[in-house]
Amino acid sequence: MKIAIMGFGVVGSGVGEVVVKNQETLINRCGEPVEVAHILDLRDFPDSEFKCFTKDFNDILNDPEVGVVVETMGGVNPAYDFTKKLLLAGKHVVTSNKELVATHGTELLDIARERNINYLFEASVGGGIPIIRPMYSCLTAGEATDIFGILNGTTNYILTQMFQCGESFESALKAAQRKGYAEADPTADVEGFDTCRKIAILAALAFGKALDYTKISTEGITKITADDVAFAEKLGYAIKLIGHCTKDGDAVYAAVFPALVPKNSPLAGINDVFNGIIVRGEDLGEVMFYGRGAGKLPTANAVVADVVDAIKHKRVNVIIKWDKYDEKHQSSGENVPYAYYLRISGKAPANIPGGKVVAFSENKQTEFAVLTESLTKSGLDALVCEVKASECEVLSCMRLIGE
Repeated sequence: MKIAIMGFGVVGSGVGEVVVKNQETLINRCGEPVEVAHILDLRDFPDSEFKCFTKDFNDILNDPEVGVVVETMGGVNPAYDFTKKLLLAGKHVVTSNKELVATHGTELLDIARERNINYLFEASVGGGIPIIRPMYSCLTAGEATDIFGILNGTTNYILTQMFQCGESFESALKAAQRKGYAEADPTADVEGFDTCRKIAILAALAFGKALDYTKISTEGITKITADDVAFAEKLGYAIKLIGHCTKDGDAVYAAVFPALVPKNSPLAGINDVFNGIIVRGEDLGEVMFYGRGAGKLPTANAVVADVVDAIKHKRVNVIIKWDKYDEKHQSSGENVPYAYYLRISGKAPANIPGGKVVAFSENKQTEFAVLTESLTKSGLDALVCEVKASECEVLSCMRLIGE
């Protein structure tokens, strides 16, 4: 089988490396050798062991011997146009591009199904963690009720440094950039956008309905302070950036937010660039997927696993399906309850409806922490108004999850 790679960055070059290094294993798994026939990239790689580079997409599209194309370009354009043309031409496409899957996955899966080929995207969520395949094959007997977890290695590394080393957000981010865990522009990670796209994909798989990820409530970790870390430690919690999706009546609600996770939760012990995803269902109970959420070879390994799957199903569509986006299927979450942590400045009132003062700051005598009962958004808004009426100020507000 001849394959092509579009985008020879970190993941794309890792795919080439995995294919060359594991040729014997691939022959055993696929029943035939796997050869990289074309690599599309605008840059030159004179020192590469591969001598099949091209700057012309049509070299891949018009090669009848190329059966599987790996898309590791990132972004929507031109990846969407290229992917659609390849699928219409009858070529399987494998991708790690979570933005493309979250934006156009419904359409691309429909085209693949019509052409009896495959559009596979295991590496789009969780890096090297096998989560997509279990969602559409192993966990389909019973419906999921919740999915929540740590879906971004960069933010988890930063939060680990803040907890274990006492670093500020700014210094932890710089350390992540030095180690290559964070981009020069880390916005997509630290503001939660990367996690948002991933939870949209998982929600579509779990509940059979596409979500508009631009309408998912998304909050990053940039506002977390050393004071929040100190309170969390004192109360027996860790702070993690969480992606969460759940049923809200007949609709689906998804959100991304920093949350306090109890130390006895398995998520609390997931540190550095590792990810952990919990799937909960009425019949299933809870299952957890854990592993490296990023990195060249772990992610490339997930991509190549999809290449193997595509080769094994050359003329058979692996059924991955969700309904197209319908705004009535996406909940605003107004009635989805969460318990909350509030960090408040001022004199602690004797009574806080729906909440309880649980700790005072050791460094700032005028700051204290409140943990609430489960509240809907309107209940939380009412509590915040009560706090303000008592001449206090809410400095920080985070959900509690994983209890």
